[in-house]
Amino acid sequence: MAKFIINGGNLIGGKFSPRGNKNAVLPMLAACTLTDQPVKLCNVPDIADVRVMIDLLMSLGVSVQKSAGSVTLCAAGLKSTDLAEEYCRKVRTSILLAGPLSARHGSALIHSPGGDVIGRRRLDTHFYGLRTLGIEVNEIAPYRFKRKALVGADLILDEASVTATENILMAAVLAEGETSIFNAACEPHVQDLANLLVKMGAKITGIGTNRLHIRGVKQLSGAEHTIQPDYIETGSFLTASAVTGGSLEIEAPGDIITLNVLEKGFSKLGVSWTLTDGILKMENKTGRMTVSDLGNFTPKIEDGIWPSFPSDLMSVLIVLATQTQGQILFFEKLFESRMYFVDNLMSMGANIIQCDPHRVVVSGFSKLRGARLSSPDIRAGMAMLIAACCAEGRSVIDNAQVIDRGYESIDERLRALGADIERA
Repeated sequence: MAKFIINGGNLIGGKFSPRGNKNAVLPMLAACTLTDQPVKLCNVPDIADVRVMIDLLMSLGVSVQKSAGSVTLCAAGLKSTDLAEEYCRKVRTSILLAGPLSARHGSALIHSPGGDVIGRRRLDTHFYGLRTLGIEVNEIAPYRFKRKALVGADLILDEASVTATENILMAAVLAEGETSIFNAACEPHVQDLANLLVKMGAKITGIGTNRLHIRGVKQLSGAEHTIQPDYIETGSFLTASAVTGGSLEIEAPGDIITLNVLEKGFSKLGVSWTLTDGILKMENKTGRMTVSDLGNFTPKIEDGIWPSFPSDLMSVLIVLATQTQGQILFFEKLFESRMYFVDNLMSMGANIIQCDPHRVVVSGFSKLRGARLSSPDIRAGMAMLIAACCAEGRSVIDNAQVIDRGYESIDERLRALGADIERA
C-alpha cells in the first residue's frame, strides 16, 4: 500500500502540460478489438487503469507495442473473449469490452467490473442497448454476451450514461442497418471515442449532441489517433495552484468549449484565467470570494450530464471552496457516495455541513491542518492531496495507489511545481 507524505504550505505554480484523457483512452483501448488492423493511440497517460486495461487485452491475445506516450494495439491474434476475473475487478471499464467483442467476435464473458465505490453504478442501460441490437445477455454475473443477428435499432436510453453510450456505440458501428441513440452521453471523451471510430471507418453523425446516428459497416480498419487533454487533470492542477496562492501556465489545455464548461464552476469561487495562443494562464489571486447568485442568494455548484459541470471535479472544488471567503452549496446529483470524503476535510478544520448524501454547504475561509487520511477513490484522493498541500503541517495519505489510477506520476509532477511531497 502506497502513501504520500506532504508538508503543506508551499506555493504550487509554474508550467504544466496535461496528459491524455483517462476517460477517453480506456474505451479506445477496448475499440481496438473491433478490427484486425493496428490501432495507434498517442498521448496515452501512464496510469494504473490504463496498465490494467492493456494487461487485460494482452491476456486475450491482443498484441501491444509501447513507445513514449503512445500504444499500438492489434487484435488480429485474439484467442479468447473470456475476461479473467482478476482484471475485471480492478477496472470498471472492463465492461466496455462487451459491445466490441460481441459485435466483432460473437461473444464475451465479463465478471462484475470494479472501479471506484462512489455509489450505485448501473449496468441496466448497457444491457438494454446491447440486447436491442441483437446481443443475448445473461444478467447474472459473470455476464455472458452472445451475438445473434446484429441489427440497428432506435434506442432511447433511460439515463445518459457515458459508458453505456460508448458500449452501445461500439456495437452499433458493425450492426446491419442504422441505429439511433437518443439521450446519448456527449461528454468530450465520448466525442473523442466517436472520432476514433470514424477514423476507423465507422459512419457516425451527431457527435457532440445527445442523439447519435450510426450507419453500420461490415468492417473497420486501423487508425492513428491523438487523445485529447484530460480536463479533469487540468481542473485538479488549477485547484492545487489556486489554493496555495500560485500562478499556473498550461500548454495545450484543450478546446475552448470544454474550458468554458469548467469556468462555470471555478468562476463562482473567484478563479479565472485567460487563454491566448493555446496557452491558459491563471494568475495568483488573493482574497477570493464566492460569487453570489442573482438576488444575493447563496451560490450553488451542481454537476450533471454534459455540458453541466463534471462530477469528477466536484471533490476538488469543495477543497477550493474551503479556501475561498463565503458560503456555497454543492449539489452532487450523479453519485450518492461521492460526498462522503468531506469528513476528512472536516477533520482538517474545514467548515462543512453535510445536508444529505448529495449536498454539502461549505463556509470559507478555513485554515486547514495536516492530518492522517486515506484515499477512498481517485477523485476524493486527489482532493485530499490538494487539501494537504495547502494545510499547515504534515499530512499522510494512505491508500495512495488509488490516486495513481487516474493521475500519472502525481507526486513527481506536483513536486516539479513546488509541492513538498514524497511517496513511501
